[in-house]
Amino acid sequence: MKSTRNLFFILSPKALPYFEQCVKSLFLNALEPLDIKLISDSADDKQTLCVFLSKIDNPLDHKWQVFDKSDVDERGNEKFRTFKNLQAFGNGHPCWRKITDPLVFANDGEEIIVLDPDLYFPNKFTFEPTPEGTILLMWQPPSCLQPPESVQAAFNASVKLAHHVDIGVAQWRKPVDLEWLDWFLGELGGKNIPRSMFVEAIVWSALAMKIGGAYLEPRRWHCYYNSHWKRVLIKSGFPMTRLLQMENLRQAKCFHATGPCKWWIKEASEKGMFKSGNTLDQPSKIFSLVEFTSRRYELEQNIKSFLRKIGYYSFIDPQWTKLEQFRRNR
Repeated sequence: MKSTRNLFFILSPKALPYFEQCVKSLFLNALEPLDIKLISDSADDKQTLCVFLSKIDNPLDHKWQVFDKSDVDERGNEKFRTFKNLQAFGNGHPCWRKITDPLVFANDGEEIIVLDPDLYFPNKFTFEPTPEGTILLMWQPPSCLQPPESVQAAFNASVKLAHHVDIGVAQWRKPVDLEWLDWFLGELGGKNIPRSMFVEAIVWSALAMKIGGAYLEPRRWHCYYNSHWKRVLIKSGFPMTRLLQMENLRQAKCFHATGPCKWWIKEASEKGMFKSGNTLDQPSKIFSLVEFTSRRYELEQNIKSFLRKIGYYSFIDPQWTKLEQFRRNR
């Protein structure tokens, strides 16, 4: 009998337009029994998500539960009682809770698979084995570690960071060194950490280098990369859903629809663009992490500064980026 996999989603009902495609494909294509915990903010959010999930076709009867912030606090206040920076982090940007909230619900040694709501599962699949003492993360070029002051704070604390980290999927097990994690969050600023969603990536990156980590195979755990040539195509009016057809999803267990790409998933799904029908039930390769050095970071920042000065970003930035910013701020 296959073992049950322990999944965590941290999301708001605002994510439902694209999360619907995520959970439908997950329920349809996961070949292992799932125990899913959804964590949101308020009691109203909790009720909304419960009603939503109860209407999703669940042919294998995967288990699911929905919790709100009060449920987390009830469990976490004691577990994080002596860790003030962890407490502050859990009350910061909602994305940061992808690190703190699962620690509240998982027992020592128990598997934690943290998933973003903008994932899509195009084939029958199994999750990778979750190793002892190692974090598995998705790979994406070039880097999503920001803001600069937080990255520099990590370097100033002599903390190693992993390059090319994508935060759509994270697999690991408790326990984790909470004293070290609390110390590191203090080095990033404690209660004064800039309220940026991308700080989450810095913390995952540091955790992976601290306790040991690896990249999931990019072919199987595939992340949409908004490359320069794709931006040119979109700028010229190329259909956005056609870009999705260019992704090699026949070989993917999971597709992370990053940024505004997540808003295209519904239309593409309804047009049947993702019906590949493969079965990917064997463990995939994992790859060693690449360290992100301060010298490399400085080089990348200089390149971005140069491109900004010559007006490259103003030229290449398509209208859908503004639409994404509008939706994010609603």
